[in-house]
Amino acid sequence: MTGKLPLRLTNIASRSTGRSLSCLALAATATGTGTRSIATTASSMRLRPSTLISKQSALLPRPTLLQHSFRRSFADQAPKVELSPTPKPKKRFRFFRLIWRITYLSSAAFVGWIGWSIWQLRNPAEQFEPDPNKKTLVVLGTGWGSVSLLKNLDTENYNVIVVSPRNFFLFTPLLPSCTTGTIEHRSIMEPIRNILRHKKATVKFYEAACTKIDYEKKVIYAQDDSDVKGDSMETEIPFDMLVVGVGAENATFGIPGVREHACFLKEVGDAQRIRKQIMDCVETATFKDQSPEEIKRLLHMVVVGGGPTGVEFAGELQDFFQEDLLKWVPQIKDDFHVTLVEALPNVLPMFSKQLIEYTESSFKEEHIEIRTKTMVKNVTDKYIEAEVNNPDGTKTVEKIPYGLLVWATGNALRPVVKDLMSQIPAQAKARRGLEVNEYLVVNGAQDIWAVGDCAVANYAPTAQVAAQEGAFLARLFNTMAKTDAYETELKELSAKQSTANPDDRKVILAEITERQKQLRRVKQIGPFQYSHQGSLAYIGAEKAVADVSWFSGNIASGGTMTYLFWKSAYLSMCFSTRNRVLVMFDWVKAKFFGRDVSRE
Repeated sequence: MTGKLPLRLTNIASRSTGRSLSCLALAATATGTGTRSIATTASSMRLRPSTLISKQSALLPRPTLLQHSFRRSFADQAPKVELSPTPKPKKRFRFFRLIWRITYLSSAAFVGWIGWSIWQLRNPAEQFEPDPNKKTLVVLGTGWGSVSLLKNLDTENYNVIVVSPRNFFLFTPLLPSCTTGTIEHRSIMEPIRNILRHKKATVKFYEAACTKIDYEKKVIYAQDDSDVKGDSMETEIPFDMLVVGVGAENATFGIPGVREHACFLKEVGDAQRIRKQIMDCVETATFKDQSPEEIKRLLHMVVVGGGPTGVEFAGELQDFFQEDLLKWVPQIKDDFHVTLVEALPNVLPMFSKQLIEYTESSFKEEHIEIRTKTMVKNVTDKYIEAEVNNPDGTKTVEKIPYGLLVWATGNALRPVVKDLMSQIPAQAKARRGLEVNEYLVVNGAQDIWAVGDCAVANYAPTAQVAAQEGAFLARLFNTMAKTDAYETELKELSAKQSTANPDDRKVILAEITERQKQLRRVKQIGPFQYSHQGSLAYIGAEKAVADVSWFSGNIASGGTMTYLFWKSAYLSMCFSTRNRVLVMFDWVKAKFFGRDVSRE
């Protein structure tokens, strides 16, 4: 009976699907080969276990049914742990993962951009020689105005020649930081050949000083002042177009002793001289057997000029004392003193009133003395004589001893600019520089433009003004080149259509109409308009003030957050990626290792 059961159930299974399933289960149990539970078989056949049990209950004895019920209950319990759904990650972690991905992807993109910029800087493309029949454009100087012009100029339209006594561009807003070692001077110097070498057409550069401009002959005279002398000491350079961007000298206002005893802050050499003299004063003050009066004099640092340059230098100098000198030379603690002298009623006259008050209160907290309404009358090697306006209206003359005197006020004309003004009758009444019109053309002259501190354009002589003037001149010269090209092409087309047949004449006339439209569009460039972006100044103790233009008004702010904005703004204004990287490294180095207190 037992041996015939499988064959019998198999025959029954071929007749109907429901009965075959029950018979298969019964055969597996009867023959002892059913190692899987009924629930497992049911799940594989996608049928409910309760249906199988009800169908097999009529064929199986009771003990067998109980045995399968036990296996069913065990099978029901076992997969419950395995088939339980995996818990989903909590949503609050998704945000942090997204932020992390954005951060490292942005960092990777930034590093890639830096690498690409450096590679481009180090690998300039080949240049071609411009057409010698084109006009010769001579640019004097490598300051803000001249370099901004060269960066934006299409040099393939002209034969460009640059003449300057220095072969680099200097980022002057960070020059006060070089005096105390916060930033190395080479970090804010951009070689002018790095800029010229990346132009499409070759630009000639001569490291020489322009000694004279002959307006009638359209010739400049350049003299080589380098220590290594060659066969040619002075040469003539003819020009068709001339841009004067030689800047200005430091103004002494005729005060005796200023040029002999004071330090200026306009060039790299000035910053290096100040840095040496600061340490000379400190080391001499700590020399054996110095009198108390002499120590106080040597450690008294006087800054004349309450503009951004003077304020920033005073703040940098006080930081240098508080953060570095005090650690390594503690004996000067009670004698080191910084004084800011200004002839006007307040410092930073171009800033808003609240920022002026904030600066003065911050200087008071940092123990920097501000002496306003104080005009210097005479300078000696050990003290200055100043006329002080007292609150009651009286004036007194006071002697102020000093160890270091920094003169950071006023601009004066260079001799070459004075000589050019004397050749142009329309400049006879000019006093502060070359007077220019709305297109920066020198009044009374043709084909001569002026930018920067040597030009008088009714704007303050700042780096921001000079940079915008240079960029405007680049657009103007690019437009003039396109205009000349269109006019030449129109003349050729006019001559061609007069001898052409009727069919070709229609085509030529259509080209003439198109060129005339392009010429009108090109000639629509307007006069120069200065857009003031704001004023920034560092005031020491990691604080800065900013008066920034915003839509139709200004935003005035001061403090630590403004100091971070000051840093980011100056970094963005740097002329190359190289300068930005070097300046950032210098800031990090000064923060972690401090400033160098060596003399050199």
